[in-house]
Amino acid sequence: MKLGTLRNPTKRDGDLVVVSRDNRRAVRASHIAPNLREAVEHWSTTRELLETLFNELEAGRRTDAFEVDEDEFHSPLPRAFQWADGSAFLHHVKLVRMARKAEMPASLRVTPLMYQGGSDDFLPPREGIPQVDFAHGTDFEGEVAVVTDFVPMGISPEAALDKILLLMIVNDVSLRGLIPEELAGGFGFFQSKPSSAFAPFALTLDEVGSAWRDGRLHLPLHVEYNCERFGDANASEMHFHFGQLIAHAARTRNLGAGTIIGSGTVSNEDPTKGSSCLAEKRMIETIETGAASTPFMKIGDQIKIEMRDERGHNLFGTINQKVVPAPRP
Repeated sequence: MKLGTLRNPTKRDGDLVVVSRDNRRAVRASHIAPNLREAVEHWSTTRELLETLFNELEAGRRTDAFEVDEDEFHSPLPRAFQWADGSAFLHHVKLVRMARKAEMPASLRVTPLMYQGGSDDFLPPREGIPQVDFAHGTDFEGEVAVVTDFVPMGISPEAALDKILLLMIVNDVSLRGLIPEELAGGFGFFQSKPSSAFAPFALTLDEVGSAWRDGRLHLPLHVEYNCERFGDANASEMHFHFGQLIAHAARTRNLGAGTIIGSGTVSNEDPTKGSSCLAEKRMIETIETGAASTPFMKIGDQIKIEMRDERGHNLFGTINQKVVPAPRP
């Protein structure tokens, strides 16, 4: 089934809706749970009720169904108790480390890289990316993410796969100009990782069928930048699968229900697949020509991210954002 969150100016977590498989119709589900965060926290009881509602919607038996307008949707979880982003695509790690003139971690192939992002204020998928200063190096990052059930500390990677409730895709916004100074300070990302945006719809694993296997989503992520194709890297090339990422995050702590775990920027060794972020393209340019020629995002630049199944159906809806001037406080 597909779930989404309608924007509601009076409710911080929006209104939970069930969405049809073709993304055209939806029905409110507030009688089951007021929002997706609450639905996930009580998944053992809400899932069956939500699935019944979804099946009724698909069968055309809901007279209260309404037409979907993706502009009215927030990220499926407008906020979450936890957002931890991994870096499971080793090709991307190698390129970005080269761009920063940083050494490759000796444990790169055995221990996932991960940072804890801000999860209190995600952006809607059709809302602008606020830019404070062009010198900050605004960049997009196309990724896959999962939403978990409660995960106990010390869980195994295999058992962790059973804790995945939902799939999403995300634009993990990065400020490349701030990253080197933050990392040099020894405490890692904070100001360089502002609010991210997730595509409108979250899917249960059965919605992607055989494309979900081995803890990975075996589909290309389509990235369009300023109305031109930028990349179609396949998400299957994760070195660490999602069970390994979840287990890494839960090594020394429990993860609350509704935790979001990201894959890191989707990246492929095959250069014809393009890229899922500007930093990677810039690094490739530096390797090939000695200097990066692609600038980072400026006011008015547009990023579009979506994922389609083998039949061409848009699974998660579309992230479609432009860079806008940050509002003054």
